[in-house]
Formats: sequence, C-alpha cells, structure tokens
Amino acid sequence: MSELKDKKVCVIGMGYVGLPLAAVCAKKGYAVTGFDTDKAKLEIIAQGKSPFHEKFLEDLLPQVKINVTSDPAGIKDHDIYLICVPTPVDEEHNPDLKYVILASESVAQNMKKGALVVLESTVNPGVSEEAVAPIFEKAGYVIGQDVFISHCPERVNPGDPKWNVSNIPRVVGSFDEKGLVMTKEFYESVVDAEIMPMDSIREAEAVKIMENSFRDINIAFVNEMAMSFARMDIDITNVIRGASTKPYAFMAHNPGCGVGGHCIPVDPYYMIQKGKENNFEHKFLSSARLINDGMADYTVELLQDRMNEAGKAVKGSKVGVLGISYKGNVGDLRESPALRIIEKIKVLEPELLTYDPYIPEFSTVRNLDEILSKSEAIVIVTDHKEFKNIPVEDFVKNGIKVIIDGRNCLDKKAIRETGIIYAGIGR
Repeated sequence: MSELKDKKVCVIGMGYVGLPLAAVCAKKGYAVTGFDTDKAKLEIIAQGKSPFHEKFLEDLLPQVKINVTSDPAGIKDHDIYLICVPTPVDEEHNPDLKYVILASESVAQNMKKGALVVLESTVNPGVSEEAVAPIFEKAGYVIGQDVFISHCPERVNPGDPKWNVSNIPRVVGSFDEKGLVMTKEFYESVVDAEIMPMDSIREAEAVKIMENSFRDINIAFVNEMAMSFARMDIDITNVIRGASTKPYAFMAHNPGCGVGGHCIPVDPYYMIQKGKENNFEHKFLSSARLINDGMADYTVELLQDRMNEAGKAVKGSKVGVLGISYKGNVGDLRESPALRIIEKIKVLEPELLTYDPYIPEFSTVRNLDEILSKSEAIVIVTDHKEFKNIPVEDFVKNGIKVIIDGRNCLDKKAIRETGIIYAGIGR
C-alpha cells in the first residue's frame, strides 16, 4: 500500500465530484494535482477553501494540499488520472460527451506509459469502449499494456452529513484483469467502504444509470399519484407515511415541484438514447422524464388556481420564490427546477422576487424577511432549513395570501387555520 501511495494522482474536474475525491486522496497520502479550466475556482481551492458550500469539504480542505492547475502541461507524468467532468444533455436531451472527450484527449497527450485512467463521469454503457478507448489508441497506446482504462461511477450526495466520497461503497470495471486489480486497489486505499469489481467495464457504466433511473421512475410514480390524490382531497404525505409502515417491498419517495441535480434528470436520457441505438424503446424512462419535467408546469398551475381562489390574478401581484438551488441546504444550480418554474411564472407577468441564502448572487432581495414583507404569494421550490423553520406567524403578519409548498415542507394544517390558502404537491 505504501508503494501505491507513492504514486501521483491527477483529478480532472474540480467540481462536486472531483474536488471531494482529490481532497480524500490527499488526506490518504497521495500527491494530488487538480485540473480545471475555471481559474477563479482554482484560486479558492489553492487557499484551502471550498468554492461551494459543502461542510465535508470545508472541514477537510484546510487539512490537505492539492496542487491546482489550468494548464494541461501541469498534468504530465502522473500515475493515476481520475476524470470527473460533467456529462450533460443538449436541448434535445441527447448525451453530450464533449467534456469526457476533451479530458481524455488531454490525458492521452500528457500521460506516461503504464498509467491508470479512471472515468468517474456518468455515462451510458459503451462510452468507455466507443469514445474513450479510441482516443488512447489513436495516441499510440495499447490498452491493457501501455494504459489501463477503468470506470468507477461517481457517487456523491451534496449536503449529506453522513455519506461522502470517503465512505460510500463503489463499483469498478475495467478493460482487463490487471486494470481491474489496479483500480480496486487504488479505491480501497482511499475509500473506507466496500469496492465491488464488476465483470466488465460496460456493467460498471450501467450501474449508475440503473441507480438514477430507479430514482427518477419512483419519483415520477409518486408525483403522478400526488396529482391524482389531490383531485380526491387525499394528502399523499400521509399516504406515504402509512405505506411506510409495511416492513418490506415499499421504499418511500417524496413528490415535489421538479427533479434537479446533475444526475437524476440527466442520466435516464443517456439510456433512452442508447436504447434507440439498439432499436429498443425505454417506455418507463421516457414516461418518468415527461412526468418529472412537467412538475414545473403543475406547480405554476397551482399558483394560478390558488391566486384565483384568493380573488387575485398572478399578473401584477407580488410573488416570492423561495429557493433557487435544486436541493435543500446546498448552493447547487445544476438542472434546478427553480429555473424552469421562475421562467414560467415570469410569463404570467407578476412582480417576481427570488431568494436563496445559499445562492445570494441569484437572489433579488437581501434576506428572508425582505421577501416575506414584499410578497402576496410565496412559492417554495427548495426545502432549505431556513424555509422549513419559518414560523406560521411570519406568513400572517406579512399578509401572505397564498403559499404553494413545492416541497411539502410546511405545516399544512397550521397554515390553513390562519386563513392563508395553502397547496402542496398532492396535499
């Protein structure tokens, strides 16, 4: 193990996946280089600080040393390369692999023979074979001899106080047995959890797609049930609590105003597209995406309906949106449903106010008190703790007439008892 830690690690991409991984590698004794094209971000990291709010990182970064660079020449001659770059979809929901390709080309141009290259970015099965491997072969390397290429799908949960890259079990796959052993040994040296080898690199790629598609489908199911139950005056949050008493064969998922983050709303499209290439139609995945993407429209419809119930139109009214981040207690805008909801509300021509304590640069007011005092209607899009803990009395004293609780995070009964019109997602 000491011989392994004498090796130099280069992490390509200093985002929510790469930076925690780089920090953990440095803590475990590796000499670590972090590469990113965002120079402002690198300056923050070089000071031992995190460019985004994440307690795990904020605690760890001051304790470790990460050499950062935006110069491709700075990644030369490392022993292990970890590619942690975004894998978005375009406007037509087609997979966009440009960052994976650019990162792979940079590594191929700068690596030394015998290096281990691990793709952590989420991709559909076949990308390592069809997009990554040819880049190294074109550069003159023989896979399994000059370079060892593996896949270890990233697993991060921003804002989670328990699970982080240091303790979440991982799966690994490679093109050959030697590469698989190298990859497993490396991750065992940095992760304090089980490292499960897969039979092929394609199976490893499929694992992350399976995980996130599972969540997307189940969230879509509960969103659909929520919209149906709402027509029957059934509170889905109570139904979920009841169903959760069953000790087997039920896993609770919660409805909401939309699915965000870089994984769940993106990864199923990778599999949908791959299915088309194989002459297969993913009906479940396609339906789940339609339902979950449609929750922004449903939320805005709730706002319109409840404002009408209050005798007011959205046009010209003061509407405050609480939350811009996709997830509670983190400042992460990636695929946030708030962005879609805000744009759809704007079409209705209200006086629109926005506030997110974790993303102040996207807020139109300075603090929570200001947005409450200036709003007639409130739409909660993100369940930040600051919003969940708003006293009901604060809504009353500020004259709030309508509350749309897009995360079902408030006390419905207490709010309605004040005379404020309240609607949640399925309650």
